[in-house]
Amino acid sequence: MNFALYKEMLSIRPVRRLLLVGMIARIPHSAAGVLLTLHIVLSLGQGYAAAGAAAAVMTIGIALGAPWRGRRVDMVGLRKALIPSVISETVIWSIVPHVPYAWLLPLVFVGGLFTLPIFSVVRQSLGVMVDGDQRRSAFALDSIATEFVFMIGPAVGAIVATSGFSAVGLTAVGISVSVAGLFLIWFNPPTRSDATCTPEESAARAAADLAAAEAAMVASAPGHVQEAASEMAPAATSRTAGLRNRVARNFTWFTVSVAALFAVAAGSGMVLSGSDVSIVGLLERGGHQNEIGIVFFFWCAASVVGGLIYGAMNRSVSPMLLLLGMAALTIPMGFAHDTWTLAVLSILPGLLCAPVLSASSEKVADLVDEERRGEAMGWYGSALTAGIAFGAPLAGIFIDTVGPSGGFASVGFAGVVLCIAGFALMSRRRRARV
Repeated sequence: MNFALYKEMLSIRPVRRLLLVGMIARIPHSAAGVLLTLHIVLSLGQGYAAAGAAAAVMTIGIALGAPWRGRRVDMVGLRKALIPSVISETVIWSIVPHVPYAWLLPLVFVGGLFTLPIFSVVRQSLGVMVDGDQRRSAFALDSIATEFVFMIGPAVGAIVATSGFSAVGLTAVGISVSVAGLFLIWFNPPTRSDATCTPEESAARAAADLAAAEAAMVASAPGHVQEAASEMAPAATSRTAGLRNRVARNFTWFTVSVAALFAVAAGSGMVLSGSDVSIVGLLERGGHQNEIGIVFFFWCAASVVGGLIYGAMNRSVSPMLLLLGMAALTIPMGFAHDTWTLAVLSILPGLLCAPVLSASSEKVADLVDEERRGEAMGWYGSALTAGIAFGAPLAGIFIDTVGPSGGFASVGFAGVVLCIAGFALMSRRRRARV
């Protein structure tokens, strides 16, 4: 291990500033999940399954919007791409607390669709600023900063919601995120190195590539086929072929290895969101909702320690192996019956939280070229939030039917099954190559 890598990272001013901006910008969103859950349960009188469904709808919106937001960053630059998010965050989250549950669902979906893409922007910028072993340390630092955020945000959100101010808290989330977006626009961290083309040049290159591909298709055909095609082929067929070629070319970066990393991201999101809802459910049903911050502190502090250790390592670890350990160690959290037991049991899975997210992000940055890395990180974020969208209602259903222990068990077992299936498919693919 080489802990001096952290000193090297923090000595680089742009990296240090980006990590700080990303940390501050994430605090409101980290509180939003607990605020929304407790607002639905306590203020609207719905169950945890309904709260989980709302979280799922919101994260589905995030999952659909993240690749589009990432692609916009690649094509038009960071500043123009963030403007819709800055506007929508304030508008949507100022309305959400004042509507019934039926209206809340479409609103949180739109809010998720235009969520400020903090995660993908920070990871994309770090991938440009550093490389090699430094990249592992930089991503680990970002994961550690995120854990500090989750020590603060959920605890503050729980206090605000249980004090009867969930509406004020949700409105404050929207305003705070918009302010963070404005600050990010002002800071404007790099999303591509100087050696690569600008967003405008990238768009021009894409158009030129499409024209060249279509010309090559025509040139490769026999003469009589070319003549017949020029005279008889309908324009719609040409447009369809062009669209098909464009889609195929746009996803040349999407390899089997990248797909496996997206699966890890989805599994991580599922386990984390399910654990999040289960922690709130266990403590709220035991009358200890004011002690939610204690468990989150232990959980996130363990993740900080795990992230520090992983970022200082001289070699990477399989993200799927890390996810398997985190999912399996989440299951015993369901045996807790008080705050302090739950806090202690959260340490072991927490140790693997930052490493699994750091390892998978590092691999995506290594496998995808800079020109498409914003879109790839957007899809990575979509996979993560899709897992969150699945994990929250899954845990909520088991909490309502079995109890809080069922919430931990459901997402833990699901994560283990996902990893076992992933290892089996990878092993089968290796044997097929041989």
